[in-house]
Amino acid sequence: MRETFVVQVISAQNATWQGVVTWAEGKRKQPFRSALELLKLIDSSLEEQSADETQEE
Repeated sequence: MRETFVVQVISAQNATWQGVVTWAEGKRKQPFRSALELLKLIDSSLEEQSADETQEE
């Protein structure tokens, strides 16, 4: 399980980050409004990839 994410922090307000995360392999972009939302996006992507790999076996 391996994925590359490019995180662009556009601003930092209310003690957290806002910006855009890009999946390098899938060429998908998703804006995020907080660091927690960023982590949830990355986690869900890794869970999906893990489920796909399990189905292939």
